[in-house]
Amino acid sequence: MELHDVWFVLIAVLWIGYFFLEGFDFGIGVLTKLLARDRKERRVLINTIGPVWDGNEVWLLSAGGATFAAFPEWYATLFSGFYLPLLLILFCLIVRGVAFEYRAKRTEDRWQTNWEHAIFWTSLLPAFLWGVAFGNIVRGVKIDADMEYVGTLGDLLNPYSLLGGLVTLSLFTFHGAVFAGLKTLGDIRQRARGLALKLGVVTAVLALVFLIWTQKDNGDGASLVAMIVAVFSLVAAIAFTAAGREGWAFGLSGVTIVAAVAMLFLTLFPNVMPSSLNDAWNLTVTNASSTPYTLKIMTWCAGIATPVVLLYQGWTYWVFRKRIGTQHIADAH
Repeated sequence: MELHDVWFVLIAVLWIGYFFLEGFDFGIGVLTKLLARDRKERRVLINTIGPVWDGNEVWLLSAGGATFAAFPEWYATLFSGFYLPLLLILFCLIVRGVAFEYRAKRTEDRWQTNWEHAIFWTSLLPAFLWGVAFGNIVRGVKIDADMEYVGTLGDLLNPYSLLGGLVTLSLFTFHGAVFAGLKTLGDIRQRARGLALKLGVVTAVLALVFLIWTQKDNGDGASLVAMIVAVFSLVAAIAFTAAGREGWAFGLSGVTIVAAVAMLFLTLFPNVMPSSLNDAWNLTVTNASSTPYTLKIMTWCAGIATPVVLLYQGWTYWVFRKRIGTQHIADAH
């Protein structure tokens, strides 16, 4: 296997890790409106991800940095063609981080309410837009012979990519609801389980249509296996949620995300960004990659740094593994 193939796989792993971890972060943000009944319950939900949300976003930075270094042509075409959607995602992630930190800085009701609105919308929009972006990458966009995107913003808003956005939004919200059931106590835990069941059914319908559409247009044997794993894991996650086994349900909802994202990358390879104008203009792991020497240096750096990051992040989750409830939230002064 060539180094550019290895880095395609590593970038896929980084995106899988990001969507697995940041997926339930986005879901919790959306659930602050759908699940929480009052400010104390919203504080409980936010506290479930309080120690980990910023660490989860490191996976996005790593994926973006690895793409820039390993496949500069892919990075340039992607960020120029998808400039406005990616700028909106970046803006949402900035505001969302500020909202988590500033919400409790003042006690006025209007101040906290505004930041809570910001948490909801800046979780919902990226969860939807990531699906739109990856839907377009898999479907193919208007790339010319100079590896430049020549389409418009309207070209990105096609039925397939919009369905992809609905799938990621519903899947992340379901993932977040299962996580809320795993991390909370009392009434909010029971309501999280009930909401997760409803979200799971909606997600299953949307995901099944999207994955079958993807397999029909771009799939092969490997992507078919990933699709089957994703579907069965989602059904099993719903079943374990109904049985009150939140740990198994969360693990399986995570497997669903892993398998679904893996399927998208399997349908791409050896392309990294197909052209809808001419197959000869596709960006591939070969024509979009950096030099072998650059990839070799990156491989050594990743081999040293990645285990350290994984150990530290795993330790963080272990330290903050206990459930919390409204009884753990002090009354506001």
